Amino acid sequence: MRSWLFALLACYFSVAAFGQDPGVSDDPAGASAAAGQGGRASQGGGANADFDSLIDLIVSTVASESWAENGGGEAEIRPFPSGVYVDAEGVLQTTGVKPSVVTSKLPMRHQGPSKDVRKSADLRCVSLVRLEREMARRLKEGEPLEEAMLTLAGLQRVKYVFAQPASGDESGDVVIAGPAGDWQADGAGRLLNTDGEAILRLDDLLTLLRQDHAAPGSTFGCSITPRQESLAEIQAYIARTGQRDLPPGGRAQWLAGLRESVGRQDIEVWGMPPTSRVAKVLVEADHHMKLIGMGLRDGVPGVESYLSTVELDAAGNPPPMNVLRWWFTLNYQPVAANADRTLFELAGPGAKVLSENELLTQRGERVHTNASDEPTARFARLFTTHFNELCRRYPVYGELRSIFDLTLAVAIMRRESLLQQAAWTPTLFRSDESLPLPKYVAPKTVETVVNHRMIPAKKNRRVKHIVAGVSGGVWAASDEVLSKRSEREAAVELKATPNATQWWWDVK
Repeated sequence: MRSWLFALLACYFSVAAFGQDPGVSDDPAGASAAAGQGGRASQGGGANADFDSLIDLIVSTVASESWAENGGGEAEIRPFPSGVYVDAEGVLQTTGVKPSVVTSKLPMRHQGPSKDVRKSADLRCVSLVRLEREMARRLKEGEPLEEAMLTLAGLQRVKYVFAQPASGDESGDVVIAGPAGDWQADGAGRLLNTDGEAILRLDDLLTLLRQDHAAPGSTFGCSITPRQESLAEIQAYIARTGQRDLPPGGRAQWLAGLRESVGRQDIEVWGMPPTSRVAKVLVEADHHMKLIGMGLRDGVPGVESYLSTVELDAAGNPPPMNVLRWWFTLNYQPVAANADRTLFELAGPGAKVLSENELLTQRGERVHTNASDEPTARFARLFTTHFNELCRRYPVYGELRSIFDLTLAVAIMRRESLLQQAAWTPTLFRSDESLPLPKYVAPKTVETVVNHRMIPAKKNRRVKHIVAGVSGGVWAASDEVLSKRSEREAAVELKATPNATQWWWDVK
């Protein structure tokens, strides 16, 4: 019997071995196993804060009924509330238990400059200058912040970014605009619109504004990376055990040895505070996408897992030894602008998945090929094609899309000097001391996830494919979008309202 090691995504690798284990089902879902299940989530860094204003706003808005002091459970600001969390050692875990989520000492209030803020609008404008000014006034006078401030008046996407240059005694403005409507918190603590998709959030915007990504080529993102020694060890494990058939009922023991050989993978976040909500979403979205790729989570119609599409060649052999990589990146059309470059139009689904097959040496070194085989590329292509449907089924992808929208909007502001045109220097928005953001436990490692599939082979024998998640990533590089000039001109005409205290308004 021969064995091969081949891999997946910055994210997995697959072992194929001839032989039959009578105790193994052909159903990938029923045969999957994930290490590191269960356990209790540790409290996030925000739980030790003194509930400054923005934290109070967040915790009073999102699932406030779960807060212990409001009569709920042991709720705190915790990372990965939707089935993924980080334990006290910084290990990313998955759980089927509904976790406690963000909470508060304040009663939940539905306030706003008008109750119309919860009505649907094809195009709603949010003035960042006036929003900061109004928040500063409320903080100074001891007034509560509005729930609509956290949700950026219910904005669902960023469609336009524009600046109104300062003129004489008139102050300028910087505005983001897009479709908007009502919102609610789901059972996992996410802020969603009435269709169940994630909306934009002020805390994500502030996180992005507070990072210095002005230099050309600046990026941020995350990676889930296998350790070289672990990759070498798993090849040695396969060599030791792959030459003999598994005994009846021996699959569980073999998989346990496989997981132990792979061990944990390292999580790295760069260009962004690893304790931020932005970092939390990046890691969660990437991890979840890999689970779909391995057949451990359902996709949507049209999105098949990598494992389900693997086929044997004419000689009955599985794919050759390599390492699969899938990663998220921005997916927008070239940004259109008006003639004087004060207004910019964003268009596109927001995110896409790219792929690569890496070679794997005996020492566990990964060698880039800048190419993908068809099964690897197929999953990335289908995931990208059906990304909007995936956002509706799994809100974490909508949260990733919202972050990418805001990322591109902030990059436009910096690249085109829109803040300077408006003569606006953010103070409250740029200060973590004046307006602190919640902090979450930073994920550092993740346990191996294993799945397999039995494929019929010649002579009534079977080939067993075992897939182990080993790495992944998110790569956010706005320059790659902004370096491409659009053939179109942004023709819409947007202006700030004359009411100096109104921070949001609808364009009819």
